[in-house]
Amino acid sequence: MMTDELSPGTPSPFEQIRRVNDAGNEYWSSRDFARILGYVNYRHFLAVIEKARTACFNSGQRVEDHFVGIDDMIAVGKGARRPVKTVLLSRYACYLVVQNADPSKEIVAVGQTYFAIQTRRQELSDQEIEDQRRLTIRAELRAHNSHLADAAKGAGVIEPRDYAIFQNHGYIGLYGGLNAQDLHRHKGLKKGEQILDHMGSTELAANLFRATQAEEKLRREKIIGKAKANAAHREVGAKVRQTIKELGGTMPEALPPADSIRKLESRQKRLGKGK
Repeated sequence: MMTDELSPGTPSPFEQIRRVNDAGNEYWSSRDFARILGYVNYRHFLAVIEKARTACFNSGQRVEDHFVGIDDMIAVGKGARRPVKTVLLSRYACYLVVQNADPSKEIVAVGQTYFAIQTRRQELSDQEIEDQRRLTIRAELRAHNSHLADAAKGAGVIEPRDYAIFQNHGYIGLYGGLNAQDLHRHKGLKKGEQILDHMGSTELAANLFRATQAEEKLRREKIIGKAKANAAHREVGAKVRQTIKELGGTMPEALPPADSIRKLESRQKRLGKGK
């Protein structure tokens, strides 16, 4: 039978043991989690955590972002305290833990439902944030590409074909030798689909930085001549790529393509009209 604390209308036991650090980030203690799930022997629960770690790794997530080992102090009687090994769990880690816990425990089934729903809500929230970032950066990139085209024109890049070549040099620098056509094929885009429309916010931001810095370089150094303009754009792209590498980021060509941003823009327009 379910206990009173699992009755409808009462707070979830998993919510009751949720903690928040000074930075406002939520987490769960593996010690609290083991108790809620009915693991009397904590060592048995450690095996569940290891399975969850493996699942986290296999899902492509950084294990250290979701499972953090610490020495926690617990009371042992007469005011004494001693350190014990504890794992701090993210919400996603908790989801993986209950997926790998003893399914015969009723509380485990409750936990699976709770964290599945909460994780899905978080995913939706994260996606909304990503969508807004894409819309904002894409709009900025459109504006800065116009400024870049103006600067390139001042350098002597006038004809549409020459400007396409100029843009390709920026891509070649940023994408490690891949030009626009290569990228289109590499990302698996269909005929007529625009590369920039299928970039996530991280990739868009890298290209925004490339565009703004290329414009600045052309104007600052008063570059004249198509060949010099192309070389400058390629150099800027390569510098941005090097910065990403030094920071340990994912190379832009390895970032997955996103759904067309035109769908987001259409939805935003419909919502705007509905106000």
